[in-house]
Amino acid sequence: MPVLPKQPLIYEINTWVWLAELSRRHKSPITLANVPAEEWESIASFGFDAVWLMGVWRRSPAGARLARGTASLLEEYRKALPGVTPDDIPGSPYCIRDYSVDAQLGGPEGLCKARTALASCGLGLILDFVPNHVALDHDWILEHPEFIIQGDAADLIKAPGEFFQSGGRVFACARDPNYPPWEDVAQINAFHPGLREAAVGTLLGIAGQCDGVRCDMSILLINRIFRKTWRSRAGREPRSEYWVEVIEGVRRRYPDFTFIAEAYWDLERELQQQGFDYCYDKRLYDGLIHESAETIRLHLSGDPEVQHKLVRFIENHDEPRAAAILDPEKARAAAVVIATLPGARLFHDGQLEGRKVKLPVQLGRQPDESPDLELRSFYRMLLDSVRTARLRETEWALCELSGWPDNESFRNLAAWSWTGSGRHHLVVVNLAERQSQGRVRMPGVTTAGRSWRLVDLMSGDVFERDGDEMADPGLFVDLKPWGYHFFEF
Repeated sequence: MPVLPKQPLIYEINTWVWLAELSRRHKSPITLANVPAEEWESIASFGFDAVWLMGVWRRSPAGARLARGTASLLEEYRKALPGVTPDDIPGSPYCIRDYSVDAQLGGPEGLCKARTALASCGLGLILDFVPNHVALDHDWILEHPEFIIQGDAADLIKAPGEFFQSGGRVFACARDPNYPPWEDVAQINAFHPGLREAAVGTLLGIAGQCDGVRCDMSILLINRIFRKTWRSRAGREPRSEYWVEVIEGVRRRYPDFTFIAEAYWDLERELQQQGFDYCYDKRLYDGLIHESAETIRLHLSGDPEVQHKLVRFIENHDEPRAAAILDPEKARAAAVVIATLPGARLFHDGQLEGRKVKLPVQLGRQPDESPDLELRSFYRMLLDSVRTARLRETEWALCELSGWPDNESFRNLAAWSWTGSGRHHLVVVNLAERQSQGRVRMPGVTTAGRSWRLVDLMSGDVFERDGDEMADPGLFVDLKPWGYHFFEF
């Protein structure tokens, strides 16, 4: 089975929805056991290194009942999927009954066949691990209540939406401290030593079935955050961090297993230091959606070691569809940014075709949408260019930008280079809705004393440039709004 390469390209699939779509398209029931080979081959043809099969674990019957009976959720479903029926609501993939592959998706045997098929295409497999909570009907509720944060009868009366009763005990619903509790899941006690041992055991079972995990809401398990959220209810704070213990416990048996953190609150470096290979780059996402090129450049100027261990994305199952919130040209510019930066690069099923409906995770079917074939062709060219450039075999550096007294539009640009093994690549992106010009200087690249032929891998345009001018004052670029160059020279 493949070990994930450094800086992997990852393709996220909502497994339940995807299999339903394949079944409809092929007019035959499709599970993980019998996905047609051409479906895996199509994903591999874009140059992806791994598939994240989101939501393969057995979903909670109790959670599904709540998902089908909560008025606010039902309204959300109807907006996303007109004509939704109870059969379309299998429940949340993050309300897990147990870590066995859901029979509806093909069971453990189906996942094993899918992993073999993926490996034959050179694709690794990533699955979910949900460390912060379990379903209300998880076995631990009755068999290991000490693993769960507990309350009392007064809590249940005072805050019925934050606690629930089971087996004669009162337990806390899981929560992010900044939001109301998730009423379909129970809060684990990350400070309990037995819980940590059990988490290692769970992960060892997962690691035998895949090449890496995406760890849901990883930040909530950091000791000081957990202590602040749960205070005395959690008991004594351990000396060691949850993730240090858990990741080390797994890597003793699976040293090459990949850990990916869903991370926010600028805690990426901390989680990397605790053992994660990659952490979500939410700051870049927010910058690309809402902020200026200057903000993005400042972010990218941070510690290179941290930059190489971030997950770049412009959509995933938690965020709105990029095609729904970004103008087409801006969406393309943002895609060029994430595809050509160091770190892991995450793309979401439907992103390449321009899907616009953000589907609630509780749903198992998506609405019909006409594919944007031009956008798909753009992504094909972009990812082919990334593969041709073999960027991860070279060294990345942020480039210097400058303008001139009567033109400050260079501040709208962001640029970086990849150099090594006699090959040079330069990416320049205009992150503004106005024409922008500037000079780009590439650190560590000696251009003086000869002429250079620059080929734009995306457009095919060819430019001849003087190396002395490229060295100082720098390569001149003039880009339309949301324009970009991906040069090989």
